[in-house]
Amino acid sequence: MKKQRILKIAEISILTSLSFIFYLLKFPAAVIIPIFPDFLEFQLSNLPVIIGGFVLGPIEGVIMVVIRTLLKLPLTHTIGVGEMADLVIGIATVLTSSLIYRKWHTKKGGQYALLFGAIAWVVVATLANWWFILPFYIDLLGFDAILGMLKTIPGITESNYMTKYLLIAIVPFNAMLSGVVSFIASMVYKRVSNFFKVRES
Repeated sequence: MKKQRILKIAEISILTSLSFIFYLLKFPAAVIIPIFPDFLEFQLSNLPVIIGGFVLGPIEGVIMVVIRTLLKLPLTHTIGVGEMADLVIGIATVLTSSLIYRKWHTKKGGQYALLFGAIAWVVVATLANWWFILPFYIDLLGFDAILGMLKTIPGITESNYMTKYLLIAIVPFNAMLSGVVSFIASMVYKRVSNFFKVRES
């Protein structure tokens, strides 16, 4: 029992460390699609925690997201708001995908788990930006400064900035990011699960 607990802690540590390393390897999404604002960053930190949720379970997946967020906080350049959003998105994604996979532990179940995990990711990211991220930075930096950062989005104005920001930047950016993460997860999960000696049903 003690040996299994130590092994699980080691597995959580390995996957959380990978998640943090993937976070450090980020780059502006505008490099890929120029209309995205510069502050949207492409990084694959949710990949190890999604796999961890599949391999170890939903609670362990959430633990990994929380630890990764704590590791990121000293490096924040968003006054913690970006980390809070990342925490909520990560928890929603890993819970959705791992709970579905736990109930439907087959290849098709894994595909549906990744699909609905990606949907949860996009929905939560959109709501987070709508409800508190963008309003917070508008209050902090001023509307003109934020609108200036969003000028990469075609046709954005004072009257339509929120709709344009969500529909042209946030939804496609997170759909692209969650799609890439889900695709890679589907490709590598079997090897990772074998590494952790998880028996597939």
